[in-house]
Amino acid sequence: MAVDAIPPTSPHPKHSSPRHRNNHRKPPSNSGKSTPTPISSAASSDQSTTLNKPTSNFTSSSTSHSSRHSLSSLRNSLPENPHLYDISEIRSATNNFLAKTYSASRCWRCHLLGKDVLIFQRKVNHSHDLRPPSVRQKLSSICRSHHIAIVNLVGASISGNYVYLVYDFIEGANLSDLLHNKSNPGFTVLDSWMSRMQIASDLANGIDYIHNNNTGLDVKSVHNHIKSSSVIVTEPSFNAKLCHFGTAELCGEPTEEKELDDLGVSYKVEEILDEEESTSSSPKKLNRSNSIKFNGTTGYMSPEFQLTGVGTRKSDVYAFGVVLVELLSGEEPVKYTYNKATKEYIKLSAVESGRAVVEEGGVEREGRLRKWIDIRLKDSYPVEVAGKMTRLAVECLHEDPNKRPDMRRVAGKISKLYLESQVWYDKMKIPTDFTVSFAPR
Repeated sequence: MAVDAIPPTSPHPKHSSPRHRNNHRKPPSNSGKSTPTPISSAASSDQSTTLNKPTSNFTSSSTSHSSRHSLSSLRNSLPENPHLYDISEIRSATNNFLAKTYSASRCWRCHLLGKDVLIFQRKVNHSHDLRPPSVRQKLSSICRSHHIAIVNLVGASISGNYVYLVYDFIEGANLSDLLHNKSNPGFTVLDSWMSRMQIASDLANGIDYIHNNNTGLDVKSVHNHIKSSSVIVTEPSFNAKLCHFGTAELCGEPTEEKELDDLGVSYKVEEILDEEESTSSSPKKLNRSNSIKFNGTTGYMSPEFQLTGVGTRKSDVYAFGVVLVELLSGEEPVKYTYNKATKEYIKLSAVESGRAVVEEGGVEREGRLRKWIDIRLKDSYPVEVAGKMTRLAVECLHEDPNKRPDMRRVAGKISKLYLESQVWYDKMKIPTDFTVSFAPR
């Protein structure tokens, strides 16, 4: 495979990406021309040291632009080999779907072609193109996206109106179970402030990667399934990984306003709860319409998403704000308690209580914040940083989508607050750089 490339400006080849180390480039010719030359990946290794010398024929701006263009074209040319599995392979791996489901219903952990994977069954929008060439093209784009905070999509399979999404299996526990331990509500392994800041930072960077075209591809995606049960937390550093990336594109979920407008009809939507919500303590819900159905999870849907069913980057920001509220308060986004006196259900919203902490002023604001922050943190956290995190979460939860910050700003803000938290932790931790002598004086 031959690619067009220009000499990189960095003099240190060891800092180049591991994926690109084998694509050695020929040095510029003696004629002084700076035209890129097609080269073979089988070039000898002794040329690599010559190629990484800086070239004076390019200005810094043009070199930067050309390097980005070269990286994008090279990335697009690399084969990712996305797997479009035959349904017989999926049936064999799941024992004809009779194997024990993993966590949620219609999800199986199994071995597929020698890999430990999770297989999710998803129903596809009836108008979505399920022809193999279309699915393969979308898979190729999604599988080129790699981030440490995102679970990799390995491949997919099609059968009738269903698509089976195959993801790498990640050893860990989902964030919802860690925060909302029904068997022991007073305990959580996330009992330190730094563990929660680590999770918030990882998630913000992962979503920023999805939203802001950090993949090097000409695609800006919408996740559309952000919630605490979609976050896997790994040990020992409590790093977070976001699941279900690519589900919206492959299942034909509307993620642009024009997709519904193109239907040419007036519409109403019916909220369909995710399968995981069937075990919640909420009262039975009434269907609102039979026109257009969409998947959503109670408590994570932005106001505009509830009206249209269209997932956008701003609705992702809202859902991330809800997850931040969960991390800070330790409470579920929405829960219901039964009042025996009135014989009615009372709705309790962690989002509304978080807004009250920020919006109500006065000298008691810090006291309200301390009461609202998860008691399992044992009041051991930097109060100023916790206040800033709460205000950032409320910004993400603004009713007006245009007034919500984008994920690039959110990720940058959380990274700064993470560093401030690290400084606080270093001051508060037990010192270990001292010695004790028991010898007589």
